[in-house]
Amino acid sequence: MLDTIQDLLRPPPGLEFDFSQPAGEPALTPHDGISWQVFANPVALFIGGVTAVLLELAEPSVRSGVWDHSSFQRDPGMRLRRTGFAAMMTVYGPRTATEALIARVVRMHEHVRGATPAGAPYRANDPRLLDWVHATATFGFTEAYHTWVRRLSAAEKDAAFAEGAPSARLYGAGGAPRSWQAWEALLAATAPTLEASNTLADFLRIMDGAPILPKPLRPLQRLLVRAAVEITPQPVRALPQLRARGLRRGEAHLVRLLARAAALAPLGDTPARQAARRMAAAPAS
Repeated sequence: MLDTIQDLLRPPPGLEFDFSQPAGEPALTPHDGISWQVFANPVALFIGGVTAVLLELAEPSVRSGVWDHSSFQRDPGMRLRRTGFAAMMTVYGPRTATEALIARVVRMHEHVRGATPAGAPYRANDPRLLDWVHATATFGFTEAYHTWVRRLSAAEKDAAFAEGAPSARLYGAGGAPRSWQAWEALLAATAPTLEASNTLADFLRIMDGAPILPKPLRPLQRLLVRAAVEITPQPVRALPQLRARGLRRGEAHLVRLLARAAALAPLGDTPARQAARRMAAAPAS
């Protein structure tokens, strides 16, 4: 199962990338930072990614941009792999290649614009929306690791946000929080705009039934989705579509076992391991 989840985070077809090159080139995040630990755990990333999307879909403008302009409804597995690859590049990729990737994404997002069902205009590169997306992603991954893998200190939680600042600026999220306290302030400020929608229910239905994991492992897939709901903060956790969708009695222990097993299991030549080799290698003369 762990290898299957890890596959979601490897480069999808057409985006193959060798994270071990060029020798010695640093990433946007420090190789000895907390982000390199968090993103090496595929179970925490799966759970945290679902949590982040739940928070994003609760914001009307982000929801419209994501749901109306992406391939998620048609091919959730491939969308997850593309998003996972972008996350891997942001954390582990050599700086020059990551900067080029982010620049392409920013150019693509320039064409994503429209109006919410209530008639409010939006554009994907709106700094306010970018700040929310970046913040919810950092929160989701960090909280999933903190809850299911190992407890993080307050300093480590702050570092997770601070380490994301360089990529946030490149994406245009210059106001993204750089500490856990700043995240909590942003969540409180954004809370009045967050709302229920059928899209939240549709997303959970897709995540429960999509062929992301092999059919025999689909019950575990649904378990991890419930684990994501479990760590989703208020007020989104209280929305009708998420009520009673969290973990059942005794399931938290199983999720923790899976996440901790992922931290110990040999998962092959992952982006994290390739990047570690890159940083250990002396630059070519």
